[in-house]
Amino acid sequence: MSLTETRADAGATNAAGTAPSHLTRRTFAIISHPDAGKTTLTEKLLLSGGAIRAAGQVRARGERRRARSDWMKIEQERGISVSSSVMTFERDGITFNLLDTPGHEDFSEDTYRTLTAVDAAIMVIDAAKGIETQTRKLFEVCRLRDIPIITFINKIDREGRHPLEALDEIQEALALDVTPMTWPVGMGSDFFGVYDWQTKTFLTSSEGRGQRLDTERQVSGVDDPYLVETLFPNVLAELQENVELGAEAYPAFDREAFLEGHMTPVFFGSALRDYGVEEIIRFIASSGPAPHAQPATTRVIRPEEPKVTGFVFKVQANMDPKHRDRIAFVRLCSGVFKRGMKLKHVRAGKTIAVTAPIFFFAEERELAETAYPGDVIGVPNHGQLRVGDTLSEGEEIHVTGLPAFAPEVLRRVRLSDTMRVKQMRQGLMDLAEEGLVQIFKPQIGSNWIVGVVGVLQLDVVVDRLRNEYATEIGFDPVPYSTARWVECDDETTLRKFLETTRMSVAQDRDDRPVYLFKNAWEVNYVGEKNPDIRFRETREIVHTPEG
Repeated sequence: MSLTETRADAGATNAAGTAPSHLTRRTFAIISHPDAGKTTLTEKLLLSGGAIRAAGQVRARGERRRARSDWMKIEQERGISVSSSVMTFERDGITFNLLDTPGHEDFSEDTYRTLTAVDAAIMVIDAAKGIETQTRKLFEVCRLRDIPIITFINKIDREGRHPLEALDEIQEALALDVTPMTWPVGMGSDFFGVYDWQTKTFLTSSEGRGQRLDTERQVSGVDDPYLVETLFPNVLAELQENVELGAEAYPAFDREAFLEGHMTPVFFGSALRDYGVEEIIRFIASSGPAPHAQPATTRVIRPEEPKVTGFVFKVQANMDPKHRDRIAFVRLCSGVFKRGMKLKHVRAGKTIAVTAPIFFFAEERELAETAYPGDVIGVPNHGQLRVGDTLSEGEEIHVTGLPAFAPEVLRRVRLSDTMRVKQMRQGLMDLAEEGLVQIFKPQIGSNWIVGVVGVLQLDVVVDRLRNEYATEIGFDPVPYSTARWVECDDETTLRKFLETTRMSVAQDRDDRPVYLFKNAWEVNYVGEKNPDIRFRETREIVHTPEG
């Protein structure tokens, strides 16, 4: 389907006969298990989109050229992504908003919130390892939100599983219809390139097998004389057999089924060698979804509405440590935003003037004069905006769907220098605003407890407090393994329960009551003993107006 057709079927044109600007937006994320090649693919997409001039492979050791999307010091040192970042670039009239997410499972909560702000996702799978644990978890998040999935089977320049086996796994494990868009020509030491059977193009390298993509050759099909002369006989025979089988076994691409989340187009490639990158970016431009409608408390917000609405899905403190800044990442849902607009901060019930909004490219920024639904802008602030906040042109409305999760690791904070209590608490509050940690203030005792999804988050907390707040902390074990938010329809019953269990009760940063459990057995036992009390593993981040 052409871009013109895509625009036409997505909505009406304006008075001038051109498509509304939000239809030219493509906002997407990349999800994967660690080490599947997500960061390399991110860089190559940016390179293909003209956003950068050189891409540096991310490595844990040796060469220290880092990915442009990994701007934190700990990311540069360890060669991993631990924070979501946003990169905006344009190509051929389309504005791409690429939200880079943490690959490590210990940062899945940040990833989950980021997925609330995208319209599609690229799922990266290692050709040798197949669907791994974190990939499956993130896919389920996408399924819950009906996010269309594009699959990229990476590292086919190395030895891996048979392509048909990889496709069958996706189909069976994820209950998705698959439609291969490209096909590997050989693999490992016999890797010649990729065959695009949609356009009958052979993508290869003039430098020899397994080298960087630099040649696109139009062919008549898999029996083309050029392929016969170029490929090993066994590689050619397998390609011919697989393409014939694939054409019969798998359905043709159906855009409607893709947009509904029932079908995934599959691209085989090697991000390191540039195979598959150009095909993905072309596909997103031509067939990817335009901005979708956003659920809210009172109604559904549609992108074609004239008035501006947006929601904060992430807050990042100290992107520029010299200025102690705090940036709220706002996904625009409707309207046309103009720099200097006055928007209602619904939770606070106040109007704020957005005078210096920014577009992101990792740590680099530029002023955003105009933005449309699907765009992500940064709003500098001094702590007023929090994750889950909604901005509007006056309407009392709250965007829904942003979750907070019960932590799986709890530790008591130990401060090395007691004279820096104020700095420590401010730092922890800032990091809690970002969603990196959760803070619990026990009813008894003065030392705060932090809760995280995975232990690597604790390393990040220590590192950032040291570098950004000049404060050294450590962590001590606590006799608790998890926490649950406590709710009850009857206030008297709730108050009585909290008073009689003060030793195990704390308050989160929003002063909501939290019960700290020692183990899974206690979760069940206390729940059975108090049937009128609800112990919640997740809670919706919807901020009610402040009094």
